Amino acid sequence: MPGTTAFWRDPALPHVESRRACHSRACYKPHSHPTFSIGAVDAGGSVFTGSQDGQAVLANGSLVLVPAGCVHACNPLPDALWSYQMLHLDAQWLQAHAPALDGDTATVLHCPLLYAQFCAMNALLFSTAGAAEKDAALLAFLDACASARADLLPSERKPVPQRLAPVLATLQARPSASLRQLAQAAGLSPYQLIRAFRAATGMTPHAYQLNAHVNRARSSLQAGTALAQLAHELGFADQSHFQRVFKAHTGITPGRYR
Repeated sequence: MPGTTAFWRDPALPHVESRRACHSRACYKPHSHPTFSIGAVDAGGSVFTGSQDGQAVLANGSLVLVPAGCVHACNPLPDALWSYQMLHLDAQWLQAHAPALDGDTATVLHCPLLYAQFCAMNALLFSTAGAAEKDAALLAFLDACASARADLLPSERKPVPQRLAPVLATLQARPSASLRQLAQAAGLSPYQLIRAFRAATGMTPHAYQLNAHVNRARSSLQAGTALAQLAHELGFADQSHFQRVFKAHTGITPGRYR
């Protein structure tokens, strides 16, 4: 059976986006989102990396709460299909409406009742119900999530070493800065920078740059920017390169996402 993917968005609820994937073989590179994300496994096993426990095996009914900026990946077991749902919430909206969920570490939950509530809420999002009813169901689900993880103590955020602050500032000002330029900003050799940066962020500087490009591409794609134009603006060699990187991080082509 071929895999299928469906997205839901509504201008009346700009703080939330949902996705359903059935019978998928999609695999993901380690990445992060600017959004708070909630994933649910509907069928098939998968392996999640990025929680405080390191690697976790997920089964039908597992839920994963992933804070904004948390480096993670979730992939099906070898030679297997899986089905899943994914909810993305604006980080500032979450802080205002569900601050108890705004932690630093990804959390894996195995709670049948919470999974059932997630499925009902997501089905409502995809339905023709009104925006107010959908938002109320979303808030009720988030409140249930907060209660379910109340006894789990999140690990403290590890501060980024001060010597890497100039590197992050350079990436903010020049997203496509070269490794040599980043190393010079930190006063380190390129090799030393790669080791220190990966230890602090979970990514190499290059992987961090690609992930940032993909996250910027999401909003541009929703605004209708042409793929060739977007690939050029983000500094990719060509449109094909952009498409390969985007799919490796999101499990779907940029055209399909748009």
